[in-house]
Amino acid sequence: MRRLPIHFLGGGNMADALIGGLIAAGHDAGCIAVTEPDAARADALRAQHGVRTQMPGEAIAEAAVVVLAVKPQQAGAALTTTRVPASCLFISIAAGLRCDWLQQQLPDGVRVVRSMPNTPARLGAGVTGLWADASVDDAARAQADYVLGAAGATVWLQDEAQINAVTALSGSGPAYVFALGEAMAEAGEALGLPRDTAETLARHTLIGAGRLLAEDDAAPGTLRERVTSKGGTTAAALDVLHSGDLAGLVARAMAAAEARARALSAPPSSAS
Repeated sequence: MRRLPIHFLGGGNMADALIGGLIAAGHDAGCIAVTEPDAARADALRAQHGVRTQMPGEAIAEAAVVVLAVKPQQAGAALTTTRVPASCLFISIAAGLRCDWLQQQLPDGVRVVRSMPNTPARLGAGVTGLWADASVDDAARAQADYVLGAAGATVWLQDEAQINAVTALSGSGPAYVFALGEAMAEAGEALGLPRDTAETLARHTLIGAGRLLAEDDAAPGTLRERVTSKGGTTAAALDVLHSGDLAGLVARAMAAAEARARALSAPPSSAS
């Protein structure tokens, strides 16, 4: 697929991450184009990646895959001013835009994949949840995996509504980790460590633990047990976390995020 013609509607941070990942994996930069209204941003994309850029309103030429990478509130205008090829696979990474609304804005026959990536995508360490209806065949799903896989792992969902749970778990999840790192650093400082030392220790503890989660096949609970000796320091800390209902707190936080994601899923009448 390294010469698959791919067109990005929008050249923001997530598009930049996907483009960089694709090119790093060997995709031909000459087969990637970007519609980007900001001239400075377009210049930067050309200089950094060697891709073609164009202004809104210009026709998309020979794109097998079109990626909607604008802010949700800009999607209506972007699709109104862009002629999307009827034969393309259309992938949306814009939060909250349902497939039924997207299909109403596109020519008949365009196959739509809805996705939810997350911010570590810019390091190639992201994870993306994807959903498509039965009109998207295995070959098109493989193309979507190829494009979104440039940013990290991909997971296919059984129901479009599960995108909201993905938003709560992995979409918002990096912020939970950052909040934990912030709290650990503050607690380390309170225990007498210099602030910069506490931040370094917290940062690299999270990095190392994340690598273990990624590279060890053991379940998270098993990894936790491996570093928890009965009667030891880790057990003492975990007793406090469990007494404060850590699992319940996380569940309530994610439920709030999922509910907000459902509320923000724009109905067709208000998504333009």
